[in-house]
Amino acid sequence: MTDIEIAQKNVMVPIVDVASKIGIGEDDLELYGKYKAKITMRELRALQEKAGDPKKRGKLILTTAVTPTPAGEGKSTVSIGLGDGLNKIGKKTVIALREPSLGPCFGVKGGACGGGYAQIVPMEDINLHFTGDIHAISVANNLISAIIDNHIHQTNALRIDPRTITWKRVVDLNDRALRNITIGLGGRTDGVPREDHFCISVASELMAIVCLSTSISDLKKRISNITVAQTYDKRPLKFGEFKCTGAIAALLKDAIKPNLVQTLEKNPVFVHGGPFANIAQGTNSINATMCALATGDYVVTEAGFAADLGAEKFMDIKCRVAGISPDVVVIVATVRAIKMHGGMAKADLATPSVAALQKGFENLAVHLENIAKFGVPSVVAINKFVTDTDEEIEMLKKLCETKGAKAVLCEGWGKGGDGMKELAEVVSETADKGGADFRYLYESSASLADKIRTIARQIYRAKDVEFAPSVLKKLREYEEMGYKELPVCIAKTQNSISHDPKLMGAPKDFIFPVRDVQLYSGAGFVVALAGEIMTMPGLPKLPAAMNIDVDDDGLISGLF
Repeated sequence: MTDIEIAQKNVMVPIVDVASKIGIGEDDLELYGKYKAKITMRELRALQEKAGDPKKRGKLILTTAVTPTPAGEGKSTVSIGLGDGLNKIGKKTVIALREPSLGPCFGVKGGACGGGYAQIVPMEDINLHFTGDIHAISVANNLISAIIDNHIHQTNALRIDPRTITWKRVVDLNDRALRNITIGLGGRTDGVPREDHFCISVASELMAIVCLSTSISDLKKRISNITVAQTYDKRPLKFGEFKCTGAIAALLKDAIKPNLVQTLEKNPVFVHGGPFANIAQGTNSINATMCALATGDYVVTEAGFAADLGAEKFMDIKCRVAGISPDVVVIVATVRAIKMHGGMAKADLATPSVAALQKGFENLAVHLENIAKFGVPSVVAINKFVTDTDEEIEMLKKLCETKGAKAVLCEGWGKGGDGMKELAEVVSETADKGGADFRYLYESSASLADKIRTIARQIYRAKDVEFAPSVLKKLREYEEMGYKELPVCIAKTQNSISHDPKLMGAPKDFIFPVRDVQLYSGAGFVVALAGEIMTMPGLPKLPAAMNIDVDDDGLISGLF
């Protein structure tokens, strides 16, 4: 059966029953039908208070992966399966994941609800619209744009220089035609013509703000601090000056509340926030993570793409803001993906090749080394495919041992929690040992340019960073504005440890080009764009949308 068929055959239990497992009563839920709910603000505050005490919060397990390949890795599947596996061995475990974006669902990647018998449900709802969080963020973002353009049209009392507007409109779809547009065309009542841009909603600063805000007052403060443009006398202009912060926050009052759903095995999952990891911070919301830490003895969360992207941003951005740190990191790998990094073509991956496995292991080795730089122990999860041979699996385990890491075969896709018990035992034992000595990759006091250099050299293995002259100028301006202490969020390809998607395996000693930087003063970090990365993806030649359909009973097919 396909993933969606497995999910549709599953019989869900009411979400109030799932919530009761972790001590959340029906009065503390806002129900979205029988199987989805949000946590009330009252309960959210109570759970935040509990999780704020390190002695009362659960152990935090972060799932990351090797560099993505067309062969697939299955990070979400392993995260969900591991949560089910931990519950199977008697460990009270809660999962915290990101919300899927419609862009990948209709593009090339598909949904983000796991696979096989390690899924979260209702799968179709979660992948398509869910509780409306991303739509609310999109509308709120575009209201900010409308307010800015209306102010310019209505006498421009703040003296905004339209050429300096950095705030972009958004849509939660892959639409390359909207990357660069001209607005305000027509008559005098149609606004002031200017160049504008779109990015995908999940890469927006407002998505980052929702994921990093812990309360509505925190949300309003961050919205007010957004730098949207400069005045004609080059003064940075923050959105708070428009006196419309309350309206934006009103649109987001529900979007800030974490969502609760369930796995196929009826275990609780908080799903909230969906920033991409290649062009945003790549982790679920602080609120969802704190709710999970307050209600579970163990929490399984994930960070998008590989350890060079999602995991680094989790450590250096989310952990700084939330005051948390992982007890253990799980790095997901597959024999197929490792062989692709070793030079094998996708069509040949079913052919056993220990030689390709040994060569491709260089990629996994880099990610193991990167996690060690944060002082956190790691375990390798070998996500099993039917084409894997016993010889290849044993070889991968031995290769991991040479790096001081234990590797465990995982069969969550085919067996659910039962296929993840061994990994659950190893991970919980590692977390319980308390061997983590967490540290950030760079100090807040370092210059913004040095922070970028540190990530490029230490995580990507670059020889040096090439800054465009305009980038260095903007970084100096940001520091003069008082933003030197901010962490940095590097936007680059997910398909290579480097900036170049064609460089598979473990490239090193390359020059890392930073072509632009953007100040996210509301979210509290600086974005550095490297190589040819785009903040608005495009659809592939054969988009996944071609396979999706719905019948007269509302039954969806083709979603994966």
